[in-house]
Amino acid sequence: MTNPTTPQDDPAAAAPQTAGTVPPGPAGVPQLPAQTLGVPGPAGPTVVVGSYPEYALAQRAVDHLSDNKFPVERTSIIGTDLRLVENVLGRLTVGRAALAGAASGAWFGLFIGVLFGLFSDSNWFAVILTTVLIGAVWGAIFGAIAHAATGGRRDFTSRSSLQAAQYAVLADAEVADEAKALLVRLNWQTSGAQ
Repeated sequence: MTNPTTPQDDPAAAAPQTAGTVPPGPAGVPQLPAQTLGVPGPAGPTVVVGSYPEYALAQRAVDHLSDNKFPVERTSIIGTDLRLVENVLGRLTVGRAALAGAASGAWFGLFIGVLFGLFSDSNWFAVILTTVLIGAVWGAIFGAIAHAATGGRRDFTSRSSLQAAQYAVLADAEVADEAKALLVRLNWQTSGAQ
């Protein structure tokens, strides 16, 4: 013989489930990131209202929309055809690697020295100078060892950046015509047309 259960005995029976909903977990009901940030998600389909070869031009277009009281929260700038560009700055030798390591070690030593100096009764200047020197020496040693460990596979320094080939300004479909009209007026003003 089975005992009948009441909603108080069976939590699954107490929580009604509807199709497509997520049951609450230990921390509550999961929400999408757009719901948790207080920022509304996309309202619907978007339309490209302008396309620019540089980010600064796309930014200027959105700024123009904002200056004309357009609801810019309904726009976005999308970079397309992304590529990683690595600009080579120069040759990396053991000496340069040691120098770079000494610089970063000195900064870390300065940080540690300030902390020790704040909570110490000894000479504050001597504590900072000592920790900067120790940090620079250890940084130089580790920088030289790290470079030597590469075995010459990367004997150059570089700076990497992500770049887009084109930047598109998108607007919600409901307000896209207004945005296009404002951007056409901006292009006329920029071209010098009357």
